[in-house]
Amino acid sequence: MPEHHSLEGTFVHQAKYTRDISKKFNMGDSKPMTTPMSTNTALDADEDGEAVDQKEFRGMIGLLLYLTATRPDIQFAVCLCARYQASSRTSHRQAVKRIFRYLKFTPELDLWYSSGSSLSLRGFSDADHAGCRIDRKSTSGTCQLLGTSLVSWSSRKQASVALSTTEAEYLLKATLSDFGLRFEKIPLLVDLTSAISVAKNPVLHSKTKHIDVRFHFLRDHYEKGDINLVHVVSANQLADIFTKPLEFDAFMRLRGYRLKVLTMRSSRERLKANGPASLLS
Repeated sequence: MPEHHSLEGTFVHQAKYTRDISKKFNMGDSKPMTTPMSTNTALDADEDGEAVDQKEFRGMIGLLLYLTATRPDIQFAVCLCARYQASSRTSHRQAVKRIFRYLKFTPELDLWYSSGSSLSLRGFSDADHAGCRIDRKSTSGTCQLLGTSLVSWSSRKQASVALSTTEAEYLLKATLSDFGLRFEKIPLLVDLTSAISVAKNPVLHSKTKHIDVRFHFLRDHYEKGDINLVHVVSANQLADIFTKPLEFDAFMRLRGYRLKVLTMRSSRERLKANGPASLLS
């Protein structure tokens, strides 16, 4: 995976790969789009829709999933489309083509890892409640940052947000401990105050037995001091980009200034004009 190193940090990118897969599916000359998915998109099984070439559709999804290793900005859109590989329709292929059109607009986006970033670990968790039109399950989004550097992210449909998010924290702790780094009370930022209340308050917890395993797990590790549940306002919820399509302004704010997905050119210009601190904000 191509990298560009400097004294200020490292850019990780797949620009050539992005162009190559666009050409493979004849999307090189397509009209660029500013976001990977429209906020009006609501995919479902579309059983009455026209079936498309399953092999081609799965090939498109597979190549895009590989690209998400350096492009968290397309994680949600790709994972949503991937749910329909078993019975893909024209509407699903159109959604995938929209992702390629977005890649045409942003072929050289890179992940930025600053050499001046601190070694403090924190996580973000969010969910689009009952967002799936088929089974009404939620889509959960999580991401973990080491200082200002994005080191882990996910978007998936499931019943439990709390369990998967906390498991991700432990996996990171275990990995980083191999390098001699130790973390206690990792901040887990969520924008749902009721979830924090249930996890922290034993009285509320006793009245919510219908969600027992998920919150038993979360509360247990909160009490052990492994994590610290912290409220974050929705506008600053980084995991929002992994749960649903966003309007252009919100998408750009989270992508560029929060997740540090930046073009190499714009980053170099900021470094030259304002110094390394400009990429740590």
